[in-house]
Amino acid sequence: MLNFIKNFRNDEDGAVTVDFVVLTAAIVVLGLAVGGTVARGAKGLANEIETSLNEMNAGGSTS
Repeated sequence: MLNFIKNFRNDEDGAVTVDFVVLTAAIVVLGLAVGGTVARGAKGLANEIETSLNEMNAGGSTS
């Protein structure tokens, strides 16, 4: 039984898999955060452009 516990403690076969899963999850979360920030910024910029275009006189006379 003591030999089994020593072998179990020294076995590192699953450690790489756990590291990969944690790293992948961190990358996904970071990507979602960056994507959300970019999307909000792009939407705000698009709204500003739309407002500016709507306020412009299209070259015609209104009178």
